[in-house]
Amino acid sequence: MQPQSYGLDATFAALADPTRRAILARLASGEASVTELTEPFAMTQPAISKHLKVLERAGLISHGRDAQRRPRRLEAKPLREATEWLENYRRFWEASYARLEGLLEEMQNKAKKPRRKRPSYGRAS
Repeated sequence: MQPQSYGLDATFAALADPTRRAILARLASGEASVTELTEPFAMTQPAISKHLKVLERAGLISHGRDAQRRPRRLEAKPLREATEWLENYRRFWEASYARLEGLLEEMQNKAKKPRRKRPSYGRAS
C-alpha cells in the first residue's frame, strides 16, 4: 500500500464515525482537553479517549502539554489531502454533467425545429 493511500484510508476510516467528526468540529474552534471533549457526549472519558487515539493515528489531531493539561488540537494536513483526492472526482462529475447538459440542449434544439414534410410522390390520398 502506498503511504498516501494509507493516509487516506486512515483519514476516511476516522471520519466514518459521527463522534469523531463531532470531535474534529469542536477542535476546529480551538484546542480542548479530553475532559472538555467528553462533556457534550453521553460517553465515558475512556470511550472518548479511544476515539481520540483513532484520530491521532490518522494524523487528524495532535496533543501538546500545558502544565497538567494535554490539550488536543486539529491537524489540517490529512483533511487537505482528502479534499484534494475528492476534488479530482468533483471535476470528473462536473465535466460529466456539462456533457450531459450539452447533449440535452442539442436534443431540445432538434425537437424545436419544425420537421419538413416529405413529398408524397405517387401515394394515393
